Amino acid sequence: MGQDIDLEKIRARYGLLAVVGSNIAITAVAVFGVWQLNGDRAVIVGVLTSAFTAMAGLTTAYLGIKAVSNTAQSMSKEAGRQQDAERQQSARTALEGEAVQADGGPGAEPSGTAGILSPTAPTTAP
Repeated sequence: MGQDIDLEKIRARYGLLAVVGSNIAITAVAVFGVWQLNGDRAVIVGVLTSAFTAMAGLTTAYLGIKAVSNTAQSMSKEAGRQQDAERQQSARTALEGEAVQADGGPGAEPSGTAGILSPTAPTTAP
């Protein structure tokens, strides 16, 4: 369990580092491109728009994937807890049922009737 948490922290750290590094690289290329254009406003707007779109898309994709991953992990953990609780409850119920039958409570056979077969529903001939 602890190893899974450590692995998830490493993935999150390096994923965020990759997104930040990519955004810095996109910004550097955009600044260099704008600097080389010598004031051509139409092209500068296009370069900056493209850079902003790339950064927004990259960041949004990372955050979306991270959110879905976190949600899936928490749902998986919750499902595991529910299954454990159901198993414990069914084991408790089975043990209580055995205890009640051993005490002669509900579900126990009356004394002296162990060899008698219980009636079955009649079946019709084909």
